[in-house]
This record gives sequence, structure tokens and C-alpha cells, in this order.
Amino acid sequence: MEVLSYLVRDTVPNYLKNVPIPRTFKGFLDLSVKDWAHLVSFSAVVGSAGYFAFKPYYDKYRGIQQEHIMNFNIEKSKEKVYDIIDVEDLAEKTNFCRCWRSKRWPYCDGSHNLHNQLTGDNVASIIMERKPRSG
Repeated sequence: MEVLSYLVRDTVPNYLKNVPIPRTFKGFLDLSVKDWAHLVSFSAVVGSAGYFAFKPYYDKYRGIQQEHIMNFNIEKSKEKVYDIIDVEDLAEKTNFCRCWRSKRWPYCDGSHNLHNQLTGDNVASIIMERKPRSG
């Protein structure tokens, strides 16, 4: 406990007093190479400590955010992604993508198969099929 007390009360404050942080922007020009090395190494340690301290919280936030995003790359510049397709343009049987992973959006290219394997999901395409008219 004595070592910890010595570090907190004596060593750290003395070290911080010796960090060459200029009071003005012009003061940076007056720093020697040794002062720059000290300042850069100090900044790297403080930056790394901050990064590793906040990274778990950032990763948790990103994980929550990513969990709710369906569309990762299709027409991201648009506010909403939609397509208008004339019924006359449809083939006898047309598959539409529901997993947002298709390279042929809005048509299905089977990308949901890999998505299902990776995530354990069970999504498939929407299949539209023309029925012959009776008459």
C-alpha cells in the first residue's frame, strides 16, 4: 500500500509538473527535440489509456446500433429505399430480396443463404408468381 501511496502522492504529480506543455501556440515552436519526445510519449500514453477506457462502451453502443440495421450498403444516400416495378415487367415467377444482402437488389440473388448460415436466421425471398387466368 505504501508503494501505491508514493506513486499517487509523489511520483505522478512530479512527473506531470515536468511534462512540457506550452501555455501558448508559439510555445510549441520553442520546444526542444527532447521536450517534443517527452510530450509525444506522454500524449501517446494518455491517448491509449483513454482509448482502452472508452472502447468497451463504444463497442457496446456500436453492437446495439449494428444489431438494428438491416440495410448495410444498398442506396445509403437515399432517405428511404424503395423501387417501383410494373406488374407487366415481372416474369412468370420473380423472387424479391428480404435480407438486404442481394447484389441484384430488389431481386433476390440467394445471398440470404449465407446470411442465414452466419446468423442462424431463417429469412428467404418473397416469391411472386403469375397464375394463369381462367376463362
